[in-house]
Formats: sequence, structure tokens, C-alpha cells
Amino acid sequence: MKNLILIRHAKSSWDTPLRDIDRPLDQRGVKDAHLVSLNIFNYLPQTFVIMSSIAKRASDTAVIFAQNILYPLESIIYKKELYTFDENQLEKTIKAIDDSYDSVIIFGHNAAITNFVNKFGDVFIDNVPTAGFVSLEFDTDYWKQIKKNKIKKIISPKDFK
Repeated sequence: MKNLILIRHAKSSWDTPLRDIDRPLDQRGVKDAHLVSLNIFNYLPQTFVIMSSIAKRASDTAVIFAQNILYPLESIIYKKELYTFDENQLEKTIKAIDDSYDSVIIFGHNAAITNFVNKFGDVFIDNVPTAGFVSLEFDTDYWKQIKKNKIKKIISPKDFK
């Protein structure tokens, strides 16, 4: 059994002219990341690894979640391949995960996350919101063999406001 949690980075700022990869979280994003991360304990597997896009807004979201769920910051795995908006690249990266990891939390970007969830989940989601959390379960022991299966939980910041 493989468990995958996809978390879209929290709301980012467009206030300053930066490269896309360098855009930080805005105030609402920081607040929403804390809000969701403080309410997911019941939906986390017992053990897991966290992977994040190298983009500032995704990595900052990952750090906020890690701090709130007591995950060691130095254990976060940053992957440039997760800095993608394309679900095919996201799928390729997920299917290449080491099979020794049964449960993985990934911090990434739309449209890749929403499109991936709709391809592999059993519930259509119009749009995974910023700081949105989607947990999927796959009935396989090999990441490269994941196929359409079930969504276990969907969480949005709006669920707690």
C-alpha cells in the first residue's frame, strides 16, 4: 500500500517583481499554512517522508507544515523536479520515488496537483486551493505501478474558517 498526500503551496505574493521560483508566501498564505497544518494530525500516516518543490512558496509551506507536525526540517527532501505545473512531470517524479517510502507528502504547484488528483483519484476536484491537502491511497507496493484509486481525505483552509 502506498499513501500520497499532495499539498498545494499556500497563497503567494505577487507584490514584488521576482522570478516565479522566488515568490514568497503572502500573509494569508502563512496563516492558511498554519491553519491547515494544525488540523491534519488525524489524517497523517504513522511514518512518512516530506518532499517539496524548490520554489520559495512551496518550500516555505513545507517548513510551516513540518514545524507544526513536528517533522525534522533537515529531513525535508527538496526536488527541482517538483517545481512543475505539469501533471505528467509530477506523475513521472512520483513514480520514481524509492519504494522504501510507503507514505510521502509532496508540496507542489497547480495545475499539476489538481490534474494529478483528478487522474488518479476517485473524486473530481475542480481546483485544489492554495494550502489544500489531498490524501490518496494506492493498492500497490511500487510507486511506478500506481493507478487510479481512492481519495481518502480532502482539506481546504476554508474548512477551518
